[in-house]
Amino acid sequence: MTTTEAPPERAARPVTQLGDRIFAGSAKGAGILILVVLAGVAAFLLTESFPAFVAPASETDGGIVVYVAPLIFGTLVSALIALIIATPLAVAVALFISHYAPRRVAATLSYVVDLLAAVPSVVYGLWGAFTLAPASVGLLEWLNSYLGWIPLFAGPPSPSGRTMLVVGVVLAVMILPIITAVTREVFLQAPKLHEEAALALGATRWEMIRLAVLPFGRSGIISGAMLGLGRALGETMAVAIILSASGAITFNLIGVANPPTIAANIALQFPEASGIDVNVLIASGLVLFVITLLVNMLARYIVERRREFSGAN
Repeated sequence: MTTTEAPPERAARPVTQLGDRIFAGSAKGAGILILVVLAGVAAFLLTESFPAFVAPASETDGGIVVYVAPLIFGTLVSALIALIIATPLAVAVALFISHYAPRRVAATLSYVVDLLAAVPSVVYGLWGAFTLAPASVGLLEWLNSYLGWIPLFAGPPSPSGRTMLVVGVVLAVMILPIITAVTREVFLQAPKLHEEAALALGATRWEMIRLAVLPFGRSGIISGAMLGLGRALGETMAVAIILSASGAITFNLIGVANPPTIAANIALQFPEASGIDVNVLIASGLVLFVITLLVNMLARYIVERRREFSGAN
């Protein structure tokens, strides 16, 4: 007597509506479009900058490496100053909005902080050049007098106040809303049960934040900081208005000689450039493109490692 086995049951396919298929296709197309645009930008930069890499050193002010080195240095220094100033302040503001301020005060402060992101960079540049820079002259002299033994404040201080330190402060104000917005939303998503459990065990509000909120929001803080860093690296007009760049590599943040940034140098030099000079400027733009890409990749790597570590624990 033989028995026939029943055919295996087929997995039920999910029922998809027309709107679901349209949305899925649109989302996929948008993702592909971003990759295509990114590849197109990279191809353009590589093609147009190639003559600068093969040109004789006499045509590119000593070679493309010699030309780009001060630009990279100035870009990284100004962005790093902005990040060091803005990140702790943004975290503090986000904590105040999410866990300390009354509801009405928190809503008003959130609106004001978000409004800072809508201010054009030209306005920030004018404010930094004509208000912040003259007001900082006394501070620069004080830093040189009492902290001049540190190479960062060796001086002599700039009489106009238009220094790399002022540029870093202006960039910090510009990236503050980005870091604050991301960090605030992450802090608001912290598990309420963890917060209530910490308070029930006798923890103070700060201890509760230190034990339950900050560890949860660490990846969000890193993401917001990297987004702000990307904005600071690519800022153009504010830096171009404030800084009188000299092309020198120096760690002195309060002196007259200041290295330029890549974006500001392109904006100032491109209108009068021609021939190989255009290719050199595009080559510096390629360097900025690579730096920004590496920063975002590093941020993604750190966030993913944090998630894996949190999941393992």
